[in-house]
Order: sequence, then structure tokens, then C-alpha cells
Amino acid sequence: MALPPASLLLPALGVLLAAAAASRAPPRSIAVVGAGLGGSAVAYFLQQHFGPQVQLDVYEPAGVGGRLATVTVNKQQYESRGASIHTLSLHMQDFVKILGLKHRREVAGKSAIFSGEHFVLEETDWYLLNLFRLWWHYGISFLRLQMWVEEVMEKFMRIYKYQAHGYAFSSLEELLRSLGGDAFVNMTQCSVAESLLEVGVTQRFVDDVIAAVLRSSYGQSVLVPAFAGAMSLAGAQGSTWAVEGGNKLVCSGLLKLTKANVILARVMGVSLHSSEGRALYQVHYEGSEGQGSAFYDMVVVTTPLHPSRSNFTFKNFEPPIADFPGAFQPSVTSVVHGYLNSSYFGFPDPKLFPFTSILTTDTPDLFFNVMDNICPVNISAAFRRKQPQEAAVWRVLSQQPLDKQQLKTLFRSYYSVQVTERQTYPRYDTAKSLPPIVLHENLFYLSGVEWVASSMEMIAVAAKNVALLAYNRWHQDLEKIDQKDLMHKVKTEL
Repeated sequence: MALPPASLLLPALGVLLAAAAASRAPPRSIAVVGAGLGGSAVAYFLQQHFGPQVQLDVYEPAGVGGRLATVTVNKQQYESRGASIHTLSLHMQDFVKILGLKHRREVAGKSAIFSGEHFVLEETDWYLLNLFRLWWHYGISFLRLQMWVEEVMEKFMRIYKYQAHGYAFSSLEELLRSLGGDAFVNMTQCSVAESLLEVGVTQRFVDDVIAAVLRSSYGQSVLVPAFAGAMSLAGAQGSTWAVEGGNKLVCSGLLKLTKANVILARVMGVSLHSSEGRALYQVHYEGSEGQGSAFYDMVVVTTPLHPSRSNFTFKNFEPPIADFPGAFQPSVTSVVHGYLNSSYFGFPDPKLFPFTSILTTDTPDLFFNVMDNICPVNISAAFRRKQPQEAAVWRVLSQQPLDKQQLKTLFRSYYSVQVTERQTYPRYDTAKSLPPIVLHENLFYLSGVEWVASSMEMIAVAAKNVALLAYNRWHQDLEKIDQKDLMHKVKTEL
């Protein structure tokens, strides 16, 4: 009996293998470590792709929401961090729509940049006057900044098309390269100051305006990487919004929607086992009832693995999972209910103080990065912002806790001070390489994206990428991973 030629057998074999991969049963159980935005978003995206039959366990020792926590003052809740979401944050927009949430009503307010002695730039109620002041002080630097940020954002927005077509990336470098080529990868290695000076932005504009924005967002200087700086500056330039009732409602809403099993415990580590020739991961945790463990087909870690943030251990992996270099920036949030000391800012009469947000330049004697007169997470139609001479709720961000003398400098008197200390953002000058996404066959790390840039939407994009990557790897759909020339491929698929 004659056999068919290889030229006929090979295509047929390829079809059979593809069909077998596509029909592979989904994982029985997936563990997600962390119930912040990354954990809740990746749980939602994983269920979208693998289906509702997959058991999703989300481990969280503290409250759901992570850094999107709120504090209560006079029976009203206020955002402690993570307050603003950019209009171009498409995943966050989708979450709000899917969950039936609403945008918080915007309450207008003016900003200014303080040098420690005087205001170097003040916002007014008139848009054209604001533009004139920028031009008068800094020439066309603000236009060059805007063009630079818009070019970066235009390329970044490609990620939504790629993800809509199911494409994923196995490393942060590949993700960046697909969006903006080697230039985007290089932007994680050079500073925002260096990049802006190259496109003609003046040193004075960098020292006054760029430094103030980065101090208010990351608590760091203009030496942060250019890509992280561009994302922060995009948020400062464009229109932003927040969720009525608090941004943390996105996290709790997504977990409720996926019917994920939230386990109140701290994960101590993961050990590798095998079952029927495939990897099996044992998650070790500690909760109020002591220590325990459970086995999973897949694990996604959404909390920082750097030694300064966790003592997470990996066992039985060969080769061993390497340590994660880099440190995190100390950040202190003080929510103060009190009377602003407007005299410190050059306004002896508090009634004449016009600003609701005070950013600061990188001056050694300044002990705070930014302070905002904040509104509650629920804003009624009748709500009005407090007058400057009235007691209001202010959020002060600093690198060290404020002592009594510093509080006295900023406030004439106060009723309460609530302090939250966190290592919120990576200290960008402490690591020269980006963390991996894939730690093992079906073990993924999401939080490494913060070393590219840290924002709610960056985390949501990373969550979608990890879910797609996990799905494509599980079904061995390699044509959807790390593909080159994706813009062309996406256009031909449309």
C-alpha cells in the first residue's frame, strides 16, 4: 500500500495538531495573588478567555482595592491615592460601563506650582491667559512637550487594537517594541529630562513644571525614565475623571462579576510540582486560621516581588526564579481636616487664596510633594467646595511623615490627621532592566509593568496582556505571541 507523499501529510498533521491544541480543556483552577486593580482585572480577563467554569481564587490579606483605598473623614470617604483616570484609559472606561458605575461629577479648581518661597506658575480661570503665561515664562516649551507626549500616546494606543485581536507579549520589552520600536524600549533607560531637552524643551521648564508633575505623581525627580514620565505628563495634560463612590469600586465590582473566591490570606510562596506530565503549582498562604496551601494549574502574581516589598519564596523551580532587583519609593499620604495656613504661601488673607492644588518644585527645603483640597468620593448635585477660609479636607503627599512643626506650617489648626505610609511606586533609579512576565510555564508576574510606568491604565493593560498570554500559551497558539509588524497584521485582519 503506497503512503501519501510528505507534502500532503505535513499540512494535514498541522491541522490536526492545531485542532488538538484548540480543544484542550481549560485549566481547572487559577490562583491570583493580590486583589488590587491588577488582581481584579486579570481575574476578569482570565474568565473572559477561559470561561466561567474555571475556579478563580484571589488571595488578599488586606482589603480589596489595594492602593485605591479610601479614608473616612466626618462620615465621608475620600481617595487616599489613585484619584485620577485619563480620558484615554479605555480599559478603565470599559470596566465602569460593564459594572454600571458612573463618572464622578467634576468640581473645578485651580493649580499652582510653589518653589518654597513663591509661586512660579499660577493657573487662572481663563484658558487663553494660562497659555499666554506659559508662553511668557517658557516660550514654546509647553508646545514641544505636548507634541512629545502626544506622539508617545498615539503609539501607545496601538495596544488596544493588538489586544482586541488577541495578541499578547511574553516580555515588557516585546510589548514596548511592538508599540514604538526600540525607541520605546530605550525610553525605559533614559531620563525624561534628557528626552525633553533633546526635543527643545528648556531647562527652566523642566525644573519648574516637569519636576512638579513628577513629584506629585511618582514622588521622584526628572531623572525618572522617559516612558514613565510621558505617562505621568499625559495624565497632567489631558482631562481626567474618577469613579462616583470611589475608584476601588472597580476592583470589588470585577471580582463580584467573575464570582471569584476571595481568600483573606497572605501568600508566602509558590512551589512547583508535576501531575500527569504537566506543571502544578502549590500556593502556600497564611490567614487568620493559620497556614495552608492549595494546588493550581496556573498562578498570576499581581503584588510586587521585590525583596523590599515581600518575602515571597519560590521552591522546586529549576533553574531557580531569580531575585528581582530594585527598590520602591517611600510615600506618605496625610489626609488633614483643617484650616489652611495661606500666609505660608504668601496670602495673609485666607479668603483670597485661590488654589485647590499646590504642586512643588524640587527644592531641598520643601518637605511635601503636593497638596490638594480633595472632594469626597460621593458628590451630590448640591455639593460645593469649601471656601479657602473654611476647614477643608486636604491630601498632602510627602516622602517622610509630617512632624508637628510641618503640619503647623501648612495649617493654622486642624481637627484630624490620618497618615498612610506605603512604598507605592518603584524607585526608578535602582534597576536597569525590566522584570519578566513569564516566571514559569503557567506562572506569570503582572506587577513588573510598574517599572515601565505606574498608573491604573498601565496595570489594566498589563492584566489584559497576561490573560491573553496565559490563554495563548495554554492553547499553544504561538501565532498570537510576540508577533512582529503587528500594525500590518491587524490591518489585514480587519
